[in-house]
Amino acid sequence: MKFAPLAALGLAIAAVTAPAFAQDNAAATTTAAAFTVDTPIEALMADERAKAVVTKHLPGIDQHPSYDQFKAISLKSLAPFSQGMITDELLGKINADLTAIK
Repeated sequence: MKFAPLAALGLAIAAVTAPAFAQDNAAATTTAAAFTVDTPIEALMADERAKAVVTKHLPGIDQHPSYDQFKAISLKSLAPFSQGMITDELLGKINADLTAIK
């Protein structure tokens, strides 16, 4: 029974530090992961390389009056609401350029 408090303390410390470890791993995974048309627009715009790709194909997207309303979704999700501006062909070109980013 002497070890029970120590075991409980160990579990408590593990519970407190596990979320931080998980966040660090998630950040590393996000950094290493390739960008795609499924990545949220605001994440694409936060990276200079990805932003250059997006603005090459969709100039001024970050200046659109509704940008704050659609920045949390992906280009692929935005396409049906773009009145034909974001086509499957355009998504393919953007995706190819995004996945080429190292």
